[in-house]
Amino acid sequence: MNRFEGKTALITGGASGIGAATAARLVAEGARVAIVDTNIEKAMEVAADLGGFAVQADVSDPAASAAAVAAAVEAIGPIDVLVNNAGTDIPGFFTKTTPEVWDVVLGINLVGTLAFTHAILGSMQDRRVGAIVNVASEAGRAGSPGNAVYSAAKAGVIGFTKAIAREGARYGVRCNAVAPGPIETPLLNAAAEIFGEVGARMKQGMIDSTVMGRAGEVDAVSAAIAFLASDEASYITGQTLNVSGGLTMS
Repeated sequence: MNRFEGKTALITGGASGIGAATAARLVAEGARVAIVDTNIEKAMEVAADLGGFAVQADVSDPAASAAAVAAAVEAIGPIDVLVNNAGTDIPGFFTKTTPEVWDVVLGINLVGTLAFTHAILGSMQDRRVGAIVNVASEAGRAGSPGNAVYSAAKAGVIGFTKAIAREGARYGVRCNAVAPGPIETPLLNAAAEIFGEVGARMKQGMIDSTVMGRAGEVDAVSAAIAFLASDEASYITGQTLNVSGGLTMS
């Protein structure tokens, strides 16, 4: 199956986890990929394995994001598929957080999504082709205690997805999102690493909230992203697909 033959894709946060799995899946189906990450060494390793291009950028910096897009376009051509995957969390109950924490979490999760979409959407609209998939979270739909700022950022991503879907439709550009639940990634395990037993209980609480009673794997999310980015989803836009083991069902 070569759903992305002749197409280009840019994946933010592509050096590990869901991003790396998505890059590998898109390449396996014919795409040329550009991987954006702050960890340029790891990004270059992933890109080398996939025959792709790697560029370093702080996604929360719109100027750096635009420069990264320009470098990617020069390397692989105009971008047909954008996957806004870069994300981070700094767990903690809201009263213990600070504006500095808000800036980091909102900057990477929400501003980064805006910045890369802003840098790429105009070209997609001019060419009247393109698919954007934003990686949101079930935290943005249901709210996650101990992750209030992250929940706010991901709720923003979901609202932004709907707005861009409405703006892009007349140009043939689709925009959808996925909302992972507990997925075995470094981000999921960060709470246990930071808070020890309390963090481990937070992780287990998320897993117990799923009807399937287990954490998911990154390949489950990358499969959903690839579907939404493909022509098989040509009549789907403005949607948020839960990939969460039934954590929520709306």
